[in-house]
Amino acid sequence: MTDKQHTLKEEITISGVGLHTGMLVNMTLKPAPENHGIKFKRIDLEGQPVIDADVDNVIDTSRGTTIAVGEAKVHTVEHTLAALVGMNIDNVLIELDAPEPPIMDGSAKYFVEAIEKVGIQKQNADREYFVVDQNIQYSDPQKQIDMAALPLNGYRMTVMVDYNSPVLGSQHATILDINDFAKEIASCRTFCFLHELEALLKAGLIKGGDVNNAIVVVDRKVTDDELDHLAQLFNKPKVSVNQGILNNVQLHYNNEPARHKLLDLIGDLALVGAPLKAQILAARPGHAANVAFAKKIKAAIRAKKITKQYQTSNNSSVVFDINAIQKILPHRYPFLLVDKVTHFDDKKIIGVKNVTINEPFFAGHFEGNPIMPGVLQLEAMAQVGGILLLNTVENPNDVWVYFLAIDNARFKKPVIPGDQLVFELELVSLRRGICKMNGKATVDGKLVSEAELVASVIPKNKA
Repeated sequence: MTDKQHTLKEEITISGVGLHTGMLVNMTLKPAPENHGIKFKRIDLEGQPVIDADVDNVIDTSRGTTIAVGEAKVHTVEHTLAALVGMNIDNVLIELDAPEPPIMDGSAKYFVEAIEKVGIQKQNADREYFVVDQNIQYSDPQKQIDMAALPLNGYRMTVMVDYNSPVLGSQHATILDINDFAKEIASCRTFCFLHELEALLKAGLIKGGDVNNAIVVVDRKVTDDELDHLAQLFNKPKVSVNQGILNNVQLHYNNEPARHKLLDLIGDLALVGAPLKAQILAARPGHAANVAFAKKIKAAIRAKKITKQYQTSNNSSVVFDINAIQKILPHRYPFLLVDKVTHFDDKKIIGVKNVTINEPFFAGHFEGNPIMPGVLQLEAMAQVGGILLLNTVENPNDVWVYFLAIDNARFKKPVIPGDQLVFELELVSLRRGICKMNGKATVDGKLVSEAELVASVIPKNKA
Protein backbone atom coordinates (compact mmCIF):
# COMPACT_ATOMS: atom_id res chain seq x y z
CA MET A 1 0.00 0.00 0.00
CA THR A 2 1.24 3.49 -0.88
CA ASP A 3 0.15 6.82 0.51
CA LYS A 4 0.61 10.31 -0.70
CA GLN A 5 2.89 13.20 0.15
CA HIS A 6 1.50 16.09 2.18
CA THR A 7 2.08 19.78 2.65
CA LEU A 8 0.29 22.59 4.51
CA LYS A 9 -2.99 24.07 3.30
CA GLU A 10 -1.83 27.56 4.28
CA GLU A 11 1.32 29.20 5.57
CA ILE A 12 1.92 29.53 9.32
CA THR A 13 3.92 32.16 11.21
CA ILE A 14 5.11 31.47 14.75
CA SER A 15 7.14 34.00 16.73
CA GLY A 16 9.28 33.69 19.84
CA VAL A 17 12.90 33.53 20.99
CA GLY A 18 15.60 31.01 20.16
CA LEU A 19 16.67 28.81 23.07
CA HIS A 20 20.43 29.12 22.60
CA THR A 21 20.77 32.39 20.66
CA GLY A 22 18.11 34.27 22.66
CA MET A 23 17.20 36.18 19.49
CA LEU A 24 13.65 37.14 18.57
CA VAL A 25 12.53 35.18 15.52
CA ASN A 26 9.59 34.93 13.18
CA MET A 27 9.30 31.48 11.64
CA THR A 28 6.97 31.02 8.66
CA LEU A 29 6.13 27.54 7.39
CA LYS A 30 5.01 27.69 3.76
CA PRO A 31 3.34 25.04 1.59
CA ALA A 32 5.77 23.48 -0.89
CA PRO A 33 5.35 21.41 -4.07
CA GLU A 34 5.69 17.65 -4.37
CA ASN A 35 9.20 16.18 -3.83
CA HIS A 36 10.40 19.50 -2.39
CA GLY A 37 11.22 18.04 1.01
CA ILE A 38 11.85 20.12 4.12
CA LYS A 39 14.05 23.18 3.67
CA PHE A 40 15.01 26.15 5.85
CA LYS A 41 15.48 29.61 4.36
CA ARG A 42 17.36 32.41 6.15
CA ILE A 43 15.50 35.46 4.82
CA ASP A 44 17.56 37.77 7.06
CA LEU A 45 20.79 36.97 5.21
CA GLU A 46 22.04 38.27 1.89
CA GLY A 47 20.84 36.06 -0.92
CA GLN A 48 18.34 34.35 1.41
CA PRO A 49 20.25 31.03 1.42
CA VAL A 50 18.32 27.76 1.62
CA ILE A 51 19.48 24.86 3.79
CA ASP A 52 18.13 21.37 3.20
CA ALA A 53 17.05 19.46 6.30
CA ASP A 54 19.73 16.88 5.61
CA VAL A 55 22.02 15.01 7.97
CA ASP A 56 24.96 15.83 5.68
CA ASN A 57 24.44 19.49 6.59
CA VAL A 58 24.76 18.98 10.36
CA ILE A 59 27.69 20.94 11.80
CA ASP A 60 27.02 20.88 15.55
CA THR A 61 25.14 18.76 18.11
CA SER A 62 25.89 20.56 21.38
CA ARG A 63 22.56 20.70 23.25
CA GLY A 64 20.70 20.77 19.91
CA THR A 65 21.14 20.01 16.22
CA THR A 66 22.54 22.74 13.96
CA ILE A 67 22.54 22.56 10.17
CA ALA A 68 24.40 24.86 7.81
CA VAL A 69 25.36 25.57 4.22
CA GLY A 70 28.36 27.84 4.02
CA GLU A 71 27.98 30.60 6.59
CA ALA A 72 24.19 30.21 6.81
CA LYS A 73 23.15 28.27 9.91
CA VAL A 74 19.97 27.17 11.61
CA HIS A 75 20.25 26.04 15.24
CA THR A 76 18.02 23.66 17.20
CA VAL A 77 16.00 22.30 14.28
CA GLU A 78 14.86 19.09 16.00
CA HIS A 79 11.59 20.26 17.59
CA THR A 80 10.30 21.79 14.36
CA LEU A 81 11.28 18.71 12.37
CA ALA A 82 9.66 16.39 14.93
CA ALA A 83 6.38 18.28 14.59
CA LEU A 84 6.48 17.95 10.80
CA VAL A 85 7.22 14.21 10.94
CA GLY A 86 4.58 13.70 13.62
CA MET A 87 2.01 15.45 11.41
CA ASN A 88 3.11 13.58 8.26
CA ILE A 89 4.26 16.73 6.44
CA ASP A 90 6.68 15.95 3.59
CA ASN A 91 7.07 19.26 1.78
CA VAL A 92 7.49 22.66 3.45
CA LEU A 93 9.68 25.74 3.19
CA ILE A 94 10.57 27.18 6.61
CA GLU A 95 11.52 30.85 6.48
CA LEU A 96 13.42 32.37 9.42
CA ASP A 97 14.52 35.93 10.09
CA ALA A 98 17.02 34.76 12.75
CA PRO A 99 19.30 31.73 13.15
CA GLU A 100 17.06 29.58 15.35
CA PRO A 101 13.39 28.51 15.49
CA PRO A 102 11.44 29.76 18.52
CA ILE A 103 11.74 27.51 21.55
CA MET A 104 8.18 28.25 22.75
CA ASP A 105 7.65 26.05 25.86
CA GLY A 106 10.47 23.65 24.93
CA SER A 107 8.22 21.15 23.17
CA ALA A 108 6.67 20.71 19.71
CA LYS A 109 3.16 21.44 20.97
CA TYR A 110 2.74 24.93 19.47
CA PHE A 111 4.03 23.83 16.07
CA VAL A 112 1.60 20.90 16.00
CA GLU A 113 -1.32 23.08 17.06
CA ALA A 114 -0.52 25.60 14.33
CA ILE A 115 -0.44 22.84 11.71
CA GLU A 116 -3.74 21.46 12.97
CA LYS A 117 -5.26 24.93 12.75
CA VAL A 118 -4.46 25.53 9.05
CA GLY A 119 -4.86 21.91 7.96
CA ILE A 120 -2.89 19.45 5.85
CA GLN A 121 -3.04 19.22 2.05
CA LYS A 122 -2.73 15.81 0.36
CA GLN A 123 -0.62 15.88 -2.80
CA ASN A 124 -0.60 13.60 -5.87
CA ALA A 125 2.91 12.15 -5.58
CA ASP A 126 3.44 8.92 -3.63
CA ARG A 127 5.56 8.96 -0.50
CA GLU A 128 8.88 7.20 -1.05
CA TYR A 129 9.58 5.38 2.20
CA PHE A 130 12.88 3.87 3.17
CA VAL A 131 11.84 0.40 4.25
CA VAL A 132 14.39 -1.08 6.67
CA ASP A 133 14.75 -4.71 5.58
CA GLN A 134 17.75 -5.61 7.72
CA ASN A 135 19.02 -4.38 11.07
CA ILE A 136 20.95 -1.10 11.12
CA GLN A 137 22.85 -0.57 14.36
CA TYR A 138 24.85 2.18 16.02
CA SER A 139 26.68 2.03 19.33
CA ASP A 140 29.00 4.13 21.43
CA PRO A 141 30.32 1.78 24.13
CA GLN A 142 32.05 4.58 26.02
CA LYS A 143 28.74 6.42 26.52
CA GLN A 144 26.72 3.19 26.72
CA ILE A 145 24.61 4.29 23.76
CA ASP A 146 22.94 1.65 21.60
CA MET A 147 20.55 2.30 18.74
CA ALA A 148 18.95 0.04 16.16
CA ALA A 149 16.53 0.22 13.26
CA LEU A 150 14.68 -3.07 12.80
CA PRO A 151 12.31 -4.20 10.02
CA LEU A 152 8.69 -3.16 10.58
CA ASN A 153 5.83 -2.18 8.31
CA GLY A 154 5.22 1.07 10.18
CA TYR A 155 7.13 3.59 12.28
CA ARG A 156 7.50 2.67 15.93
CA MET A 157 10.02 3.98 18.44
CA THR A 158 11.15 3.11 21.96
CA VAL A 159 13.64 5.19 23.96
CA MET A 160 15.29 4.33 27.26
CA VAL A 161 17.19 6.85 29.36
CA ASP A 162 19.10 6.43 32.60
CA TYR A 163 20.62 9.50 34.24
CA ASN A 164 21.67 7.90 37.52
CA SER A 165 19.48 10.52 39.18
CA PRO A 166 17.30 10.04 42.29
CA VAL A 167 14.73 12.37 40.69
CA LEU A 168 14.45 10.83 37.22
CA GLY A 169 15.88 7.33 37.58
CA SER A 170 15.52 5.03 34.57
CA GLN A 171 12.74 5.89 32.14
CA HIS A 172 11.46 4.64 28.85
CA ALA A 173 8.95 5.97 26.34
CA THR A 174 7.29 4.36 23.32
CA ILE A 175 5.25 5.53 20.38
CA LEU A 176 3.50 2.67 18.57
CA ASP A 177 2.13 4.75 15.71
CA ILE A 178 3.53 8.06 14.45
CA ASN A 179 -0.06 9.33 14.22
CA ASP A 180 -0.10 9.33 18.04
CA PHE A 181 2.63 12.00 18.11
CA ALA A 182 0.30 14.99 18.57
CA LYS A 183 -1.46 13.39 21.51
CA GLU A 184 1.34 11.51 23.26
CA ILE A 185 4.66 13.23 22.51
CA ALA A 186 4.29 16.77 21.14
CA SER A 187 3.75 18.50 24.52
CA CYS A 188 6.84 16.99 26.18
CA ARG A 189 9.37 19.69 27.01
CA THR A 190 13.13 19.86 26.87
CA PHE A 191 14.98 19.48 30.16
CA CYS A 192 18.36 19.77 31.80
CA PHE A 193 19.90 19.23 35.22
CA LEU A 194 20.66 22.09 37.55
CA HIS A 195 24.39 21.36 37.48
CA GLU A 196 24.36 21.83 33.69
CA LEU A 197 22.97 25.38 33.76
CA GLU A 198 26.17 27.20 34.65
CA ALA A 199 28.16 25.22 32.07
CA LEU A 200 25.60 25.98 29.37
CA LEU A 201 25.61 29.68 30.18
CA LYS A 202 29.42 29.81 30.19
CA ALA A 203 29.39 28.06 26.78
CA GLY A 204 27.22 30.86 25.41
CA LEU A 205 24.16 28.63 25.13
CA ILE A 206 20.56 28.91 26.44
CA LYS A 207 20.54 32.72 26.05
CA GLY A 208 16.80 32.32 25.51
CA GLY A 209 16.44 29.83 28.34
CA ASP A 210 13.72 30.33 30.91
CA VAL A 211 12.21 28.25 33.68
CA ASN A 212 9.02 28.36 31.61
CA ASN A 213 10.49 26.77 28.46
CA ALA A 214 12.50 23.94 29.99
CA ILE A 215 12.24 21.49 32.86
CA VAL A 216 15.15 21.96 35.25
CA VAL A 217 15.83 18.83 37.30
CA VAL A 218 17.34 19.48 40.74
CA ASP A 219 19.06 16.32 41.95
CA ARG A 220 20.88 17.77 44.96
CA LYS A 221 20.23 20.12 47.84
CA VAL A 222 20.39 23.81 46.95
CA THR A 223 20.85 26.77 49.29
CA ASP A 224 18.72 29.90 49.40
CA ASP A 225 21.68 31.83 47.98
CA GLU A 226 21.79 29.52 44.97
CA LEU A 227 18.06 29.96 44.40
CA ASP A 228 18.47 33.75 44.57
CA HIS A 229 21.28 33.51 42.02
CA LEU A 230 19.10 31.42 39.69
CA ALA A 231 16.27 33.94 40.04
CA GLN A 232 18.67 36.66 38.88
CA LEU A 233 19.89 34.55 35.96
CA PHE A 234 16.35 33.99 34.71
CA ASN A 235 15.09 37.48 35.64
CA LYS A 236 12.48 36.12 38.06
CA PRO A 237 11.51 37.56 41.46
CA LYS A 238 11.81 34.10 42.99
CA VAL A 239 12.43 30.46 42.09
CA SER A 240 11.82 27.38 44.20
CA VAL A 241 12.18 23.61 44.12
CA ASN A 242 9.32 21.14 44.38
CA GLN A 243 9.85 17.37 44.18
CA GLY A 244 13.15 17.83 42.40
CA ILE A 245 11.86 20.25 39.73
CA LEU A 246 12.81 23.92 39.65
CA ASN A 247 10.09 26.55 40.01
CA ASN A 248 7.24 24.14 40.75
CA VAL A 249 6.83 23.08 37.10
CA GLN A 250 4.35 20.21 36.86
CA LEU A 251 5.34 17.33 34.59
CA HIS A 252 2.84 16.43 31.88
CA TYR A 253 3.82 12.76 32.29
CA ASN A 254 5.92 10.91 34.85
CA ASN A 255 8.26 9.99 32.00
CA GLU A 256 8.17 13.37 30.24
CA PRO A 257 12.00 13.54 29.94
CA ALA A 258 12.09 10.17 28.16
CA ARG A 259 9.24 11.26 25.90
CA HIS A 260 11.14 14.43 25.03
CA LYS A 261 14.21 12.35 24.15
CA LEU A 262 11.92 10.39 21.83
CA LEU A 263 10.70 13.68 20.34
CA ASP A 264 14.31 14.76 19.73
CA LEU A 265 15.10 11.44 18.07
CA ILE A 266 12.12 11.73 15.72
CA GLY A 267 13.30 15.23 14.76
CA ASP A 268 16.92 14.25 14.25
CA LEU A 269 15.99 11.19 12.16
CA ALA A 270 13.95 13.47 9.90
CA LEU A 271 17.36 14.57 8.61
CA VAL A 272 17.66 11.18 6.87
CA GLY A 273 15.54 12.79 4.16
CA ALA A 274 12.93 10.05 3.72
CA PRO A 275 10.02 8.78 5.81
CA LEU A 276 10.98 5.53 7.51
CA LYS A 277 9.30 2.20 7.92
CA ALA A 278 11.17 0.72 10.86
CA GLN A 279 11.13 -0.01 14.53
CA ILE A 280 13.65 2.24 16.26
CA LEU A 281 15.15 1.19 19.59
CA ALA A 282 17.42 3.65 21.39
CA ALA A 283 19.21 3.41 24.73
CA ARG A 284 20.56 6.71 26.11
CA PRO A 285 20.23 8.71 22.87
CA GLY A 286 21.48 12.26 22.42
CA HIS A 287 21.86 14.60 19.47
CA ALA A 288 25.38 13.46 18.54
CA ALA A 289 24.37 9.80 18.58
CA ASN A 290 21.08 10.55 16.81
CA VAL A 291 22.95 12.26 13.97
CA ALA A 292 25.54 9.47 13.71
CA PHE A 293 22.68 6.95 13.58
CA ALA A 294 20.88 9.04 10.95
CA LYS A 295 24.04 9.03 8.82
CA LYS A 296 24.15 5.22 8.98
CA ILE A 297 20.52 5.03 7.88
CA LYS A 298 21.12 7.49 5.04
CA ALA A 299 24.15 5.48 3.92
CA ALA A 300 21.94 2.38 3.84
CA ILE A 301 19.43 4.31 1.72
CA ARG A 302 22.17 5.29 -0.70
CA ALA A 303 23.45 1.72 -0.87
CA LYS A 304 19.98 0.46 -1.71
CA LYS A 305 19.54 3.18 -4.36
CA ILE A 306 22.90 2.39 -5.96
CA THR A 307 22.12 -1.32 -5.90
CA LYS A 308 18.72 -0.73 -7.51
CA GLN A 309 20.20 1.65 -10.08
CA TYR A 310 23.09 -0.52 -11.24
CA GLN A 311 22.18 -4.11 -10.43
CA THR A 312 21.89 -6.15 -13.65
CA SER A 313 22.21 -9.74 -12.37
CA ASN A 314 19.33 -11.95 -11.28
CA ASN A 315 21.78 -14.02 -9.23
CA SER A 316 20.93 -13.42 -5.57
CA SER A 317 24.56 -14.03 -4.56
CA VAL A 318 25.84 -11.24 -6.83
CA VAL A 319 25.18 -7.57 -6.07
CA PHE A 320 26.99 -6.18 -9.12
CA ASP A 321 28.12 -8.30 -12.08
CA ILE A 322 30.64 -7.15 -14.67
CA ASN A 323 27.98 -5.28 -16.65
CA ALA A 324 26.96 -3.30 -13.57
CA ILE A 325 30.58 -2.65 -12.60
CA GLN A 326 31.26 -1.16 -16.03
CA LYS A 327 28.41 1.27 -15.41
CA ILE A 328 29.85 2.26 -12.01
CA LEU A 329 33.60 2.39 -12.68
CA PRO A 330 35.31 4.29 -15.52
CA HIS A 331 38.01 1.57 -15.92
CA ARG A 332 38.10 -0.71 -18.97
CA TYR A 333 40.14 -3.69 -20.16
CA PRO A 334 42.95 -4.31 -19.48
CA PHE A 335 42.72 -2.11 -16.38
CA LEU A 336 39.34 -3.15 -15.04
CA LEU A 337 40.33 -5.57 -12.27
CA VAL A 338 36.98 -6.38 -10.62
CA ASP A 339 34.68 -9.11 -11.95
CA LYS A 340 31.80 -8.94 -9.47
CA VAL A 341 30.66 -7.61 -6.11
CA THR A 342 29.03 -10.09 -3.72
CA HIS A 343 28.35 -7.86 -0.71
CA PHE A 344 27.63 -4.14 -0.47
CA ASP A 345 26.37 -2.00 2.43
CA ASP A 346 27.15 1.33 4.05
CA LYS A 347 30.35 0.13 5.72
CA LYS A 348 31.61 -2.91 3.85
CA ILE A 349 32.07 -4.27 0.34
CA ILE A 350 33.32 -7.61 -0.98
CA GLY A 351 34.56 -7.86 -4.57
CA VAL A 352 36.00 -10.73 -6.61
CA LYS A 353 38.74 -10.92 -9.26
CA ASN A 354 39.27 -14.17 -11.12
CA VAL A 355 42.94 -14.43 -12.05
CA THR A 356 43.50 -16.27 -15.38
CA ILE A 357 46.57 -17.07 -17.45
CA ASN A 358 45.23 -14.67 -20.07
CA GLU A 359 45.93 -11.61 -17.93
CA PRO A 360 48.15 -9.29 -20.04
CA PHE A 361 50.64 -8.71 -17.23
CA PHE A 362 51.61 -12.39 -17.05
CA ALA A 363 53.45 -12.07 -20.39
CA GLY A 364 56.25 -10.26 -18.62
CA HIS A 365 55.76 -11.08 -14.93
CA PHE A 366 57.45 -13.52 -14.84
CA GLU A 367 58.36 -15.80 -17.75
CA GLY A 368 57.99 -19.37 -16.54
CA ASN A 369 56.70 -18.21 -13.14
CA PRO A 370 53.54 -16.08 -13.57
CA ILE A 371 52.81 -14.01 -10.47
CA MET A 372 50.26 -11.20 -10.23
CA PRO A 373 52.12 -7.96 -9.42
CA GLY A 374 51.43 -6.68 -5.93
CA VAL A 375 50.77 -3.19 -7.25
CA LEU A 376 47.91 -4.57 -9.37
CA GLN A 377 46.48 -6.39 -6.37
CA LEU A 378 46.36 -3.00 -4.66
CA GLU A 379 44.81 -1.42 -7.77
CA ALA A 380 42.08 -4.09 -7.78
CA MET A 381 41.55 -3.51 -4.07
CA ALA A 382 41.29 0.24 -4.71
CA GLN A 383 38.71 -0.28 -7.46
CA VAL A 384 36.52 -2.31 -5.10
CA GLY A 385 36.98 0.42 -2.49
CA GLY A 386 36.01 3.03 -5.05
CA ILE A 387 32.60 1.43 -5.43
CA LEU A 388 32.15 1.59 -1.65
CA LEU A 389 33.17 5.25 -1.59
CA LEU A 390 30.62 6.14 -4.28
CA ASN A 391 27.97 5.15 -1.74
CA THR A 392 28.82 8.30 0.22
CA VAL A 393 27.72 10.72 -2.53
CA GLU A 394 24.31 11.58 -3.93
CA ASN A 395 25.21 11.34 -7.63
CA PRO A 396 28.00 8.80 -8.27
CA ASN A 397 28.12 9.58 -11.99
CA ASP A 398 29.12 13.18 -11.26
CA VAL A 399 32.36 12.43 -9.38
CA TRP A 400 35.79 10.87 -9.74
CA VAL A 401 37.40 8.81 -6.99
CA TYR A 402 41.12 9.57 -6.58
CA PHE A 403 43.30 7.58 -4.20
CA LEU A 404 45.59 9.74 -2.09
CA ALA A 405 47.59 7.22 -0.08
CA ILE A 406 48.23 3.53 0.43
CA ASP A 407 49.71 2.73 3.83
CA ASN A 408 50.98 -0.42 5.51
CA ALA A 409 50.74 -2.53 2.37
CA ARG A 410 51.83 -6.11 2.95
CA PHE A 411 52.02 -9.12 0.64
CA LYS A 412 51.76 -12.52 2.30
CA LYS A 413 51.90 -15.02 -0.56
CA PRO A 414 51.99 -15.04 -4.38
CA VAL A 415 48.83 -14.84 -6.49
CA ILE A 416 48.98 -17.08 -9.54
CA PRO A 417 46.74 -18.04 -12.50
CA GLY A 418 43.67 -19.96 -11.36
CA ASP A 419 43.37 -18.08 -8.06
CA GLN A 420 40.20 -16.23 -7.14
CA LEU A 421 41.01 -13.02 -5.28
CA VAL A 422 38.37 -11.93 -2.77
CA PHE A 423 38.71 -8.31 -1.66
CA GLU A 424 37.04 -7.12 1.53
CA LEU A 425 37.10 -3.42 2.38
CA GLU A 426 35.64 -1.67 5.41
CA LEU A 427 35.03 2.04 5.79
CA VAL A 428 37.02 3.40 8.75
CA SER A 429 36.23 7.09 8.54
CA LEU A 430 34.75 9.69 6.20
CA ARG A 431 35.34 13.38 6.76
CA ARG A 432 34.92 16.19 4.25
CA GLY A 433 35.13 13.87 1.28
CA ILE A 434 38.27 12.09 2.52
CA CYS A 435 37.72 8.38 3.09
CA LYS A 436 39.87 5.86 4.94
CA MET A 437 39.38 2.14 4.34
CA ASN A 438 41.00 -1.06 5.52
CA GLY A 439 41.39 -3.64 2.77
CA LYS A 440 42.45 -7.24 2.58
CA ALA A 441 42.66 -9.81 -0.19
CA THR A 442 42.32 -13.55 0.30
CA VAL A 443 42.60 -16.66 -1.82
CA ASP A 444 40.79 -19.75 -0.52
CA GLY A 445 40.31 -17.93 2.78
CA LYS A 446 44.02 -17.24 3.24
CA LEU A 447 45.36 -13.68 3.40
CA VAL A 448 47.51 -12.75 0.40
CA SER A 449 47.69 -8.95 0.74
CA GLU A 450 46.38 -6.08 2.85
CA ALA A 451 46.60 -2.28 2.99
CA GLU A 452 45.10 0.90 4.40
CA LEU A 453 43.68 3.11 1.65
CA VAL A 454 42.91 6.84 1.64
CA ALA A 455 40.79 8.30 -1.17
CA SER A 456 38.97 11.49 -2.10
CA VAL A 457 35.79 12.20 -4.03
CA ILE A 458 36.22 15.01 -6.59
CA PRO A 459 33.31 16.49 -8.61
CA LYS A 460 33.98 16.00 -12.32
CA ASN A 461 33.51 19.71 -12.99
CA LYS A 462 36.37 20.48 -10.57
CA ALA A 463 38.78 17.69 -11.54
